[in-house]
Amino acid sequence: MLQVKYFRAIAIIGAIVVSGCATVQPGVAPKTFHSTVDSLARSDAAEKRRYVLLPGGKGVDVGDLQFQEFAAYIDKVLSGAGFTKVASLHDADVAIFLSYAIGDPETYQYSYALPTWGQTGVASANSSGSISFYGNTATYSGRTTYTPTYGVTGSTTQIDTITRHSRFLLLDAYDVVEYAKDSRLAQVWKTNVVSIGSSNDLRLVMPYMVVAMTPHVGKNTGRKVEVAVPEDDAAIKLLRGDASSIIK
Repeated sequence: MLQVKYFRAIAIIGAIVVSGCATVQPGVAPKTFHSTVDSLARSDAAEKRRYVLLPGGKGVDVGDLQFQEFAAYIDKVLSGAGFTKVASLHDADVAIFLSYAIGDPETYQYSYALPTWGQTGVASANSSGSISFYGNTATYSGRTTYTPTYGVTGSTTQIDTITRHSRFLLLDAYDVVEYAKDSRLAQVWKTNVVSIGSSNDLRLVMPYMVVAMTPHVGKNTGRKVEVAVPEDDAAIKLLRGDASSIIK
């Protein structure tokens, strides 16, 4: 059974209010990363643009290097969507929690037909021979050469296995102002991304998941949206360009 190991650290709001490259080889077609994006938002979500970004994973703090790397991607996307990052939660409209995880690997078995090649018939025949005379007796000696044809004569069933990993990315935004007033946790919006593929390298896959969510972050998609991002997408290079400078 698939076990997803990520948590939302919602309690941190109260604590603060009260007291963050795939190389394409020449001649090789680029891969495509597929994701499913599901985003929900309140009707007034667009009005709440000042944010702080906090880790949503259990045991992860803002000093975690992986969190800083991924947070740099998210900050860039949020900035492009019109959000403003603030230094203090007291100045924010929303606290956005960033969570990410990889599920346990799942192995699938599948079968396929492999064609077999062989002789399917004869295209032509060519005969030749000679006659020998011994007195009043004649003897014929001949040979026939056949030109065969080749093609698919059948198939054999092959069985193979493939391993898939479920990759998860979640942005969860909560209203800081409402919590400060009456200690009530009010969700403003959440944007969830799920990607299934062969790679278990979250650092490799994360930029593609972030690019997939970019048009939908903080909005209401109304349904799950399938997004395909090519390996050589220009948005990936742009997203990765600033991330390293964020990590101190």
